Amino acid sequence: DPRGLYVCESGEQRNSLQVHYRMCQNCIEVDAPTISGIVIADVLATLFLAVAVYCITGHDRGHTSRASDRQNLIANELYQ
Repeated sequence: DPRGLYVCESGEQRNSLQVHYRMCQNCIEVDAPTISGIVIADVLATLFLAVAVYCITGHDRGHTSRASDRQNLIANELYQ
């Protein structure tokens, strides 16, 4: 544990230094293969999600507009 009060004495001079050091107790090291695996898995998951959304939404099947899709215009001579 490197925390504490360090004192340096040289002849009549005395200097002190208070050290506060916080060690990471829940840290893990991540190496390059782990990071590349995470990135590749993320890219594959994104592609899978994109394909799934594309398949679920369907393709344009020649959808004809229904009456509820049309805008009903009211004849108004004042604004013509």
